[in-house]
Amino acid sequence: MNQRANEKNTAPCPVFRKCGGCQYIDMPYREQLKRKQKQICRLLSSFAEPEPIIGMDDPYHYRNKVSAAFARDKKGNIISGVYEEGSHRVVPVDRCLLEDQRADAVIATIRGLLSSFKIPVYDEDRETGLLRHVLVRTGHATGEIMVVPVTASPVFPSRRNFVRALTERHPEITTIVQNINGRHTSMVLGPKMQVMYGRGYIEDILCGKRFRISPGSFYQVNPVQTEVLYRTAVGYAGLTGKERVLDAYCGTGTIGLIASDSAGEVIGVELNPGAVKDAAINAENNHVKNIRFYRKDAGEFMRGLAARRERVDVVFMDPPRSGSDRAFLEALCTLRPARVVYISCNPETLARDLRYVTRKGYRVERVQTVDMFPGTGHVECVVLMSRVEK
Repeated sequence: MNQRANEKNTAPCPVFRKCGGCQYIDMPYREQLKRKQKQICRLLSSFAEPEPIIGMDDPYHYRNKVSAAFARDKKGNIISGVYEEGSHRVVPVDRCLLEDQRADAVIATIRGLLSSFKIPVYDEDRETGLLRHVLVRTGHATGEIMVVPVTASPVFPSRRNFVRALTERHPEITTIVQNINGRHTSMVLGPKMQVMYGRGYIEDILCGKRFRISPGSFYQVNPVQTEVLYRTAVGYAGLTGKERVLDAYCGTGTIGLIASDSAGEVIGVELNPGAVKDAAINAENNHVKNIRFYRKDAGEFMRGLAARRERVDVVFMDPPRSGSDRAFLEALCTLRPARVVYISCNPETLARDLRYVTRKGYRVERVQTVDMFPGTGHVECVVLMSRVEK
């Protein structure tokens, strides 16, 4: 554990009790890891003994995706930060111990520019004003930065001058995309995008592959630990270059593309059309020829493969926090791949899904925990399951 981490725990973020996003930030990092390991053992040791958790050397400023809400305080001053836990009251945040420091600096600059450009912040109660949020995404390996102002309408006063002022102060910004969200919703991003500057996306490099990241693309927020997570997952798959691999919930194709070097054929399945488009572009940009992507429900797709008696050797599955639904798990067990690699960001729903799958002809071989979210109570797991031959 480096000295920096120990020192920082003596002076945690002054607003972490209000923010609610960093439940463990006042706890020494070794203690955080012990607590997470204990949780995983409690939930999963009945399936297999978990390996020791893999933590970070420097568990700070790892988030490559930062979203700030904008509002006015009681004195009328413009503030930016996060919503207080369980409310829509904005807690002012200038610097966060978990967020990329370049993103925090960009958000602070935008906050300072609003008055001079007469850009009003959005008032949720009155449904007036323009700027609702600012999303900043950063490329860890490439250094590229995307800024996404989220506005309540397409109108953007002094658009060109605003872009010029922002990029002069932060020449490291490679693209700015206006997102229009006029709905009364808790969702940050709306359906419409307008490129204000640059290409409209950034790229990053992960496990030797280059990935395109659009404003709404899913991309893991901790790039250092994501490499650990995905290399563990691909290692668990035991690929020899001959296997037919299915990447369910494939998103922009990250896991499938990383596995493609060691597989005979990879199939990616994803319901989000924007993600499928990015996945196809990622495959082309990385010159990967042995992968195909389909815009379909993964469960339905697997049932179709099983009905046609098509062979799949390995399935990677990386579902949302809610885990997999029963239809997906039934389809998985009907398809009967030799190995299943389950990547989970919620050990509670992981345990639930493992109980089902292990009653349907699979056993858990290995469990590895990776600390993807230091300072918080969240943790990620990779589980290898193999089919029990009858």
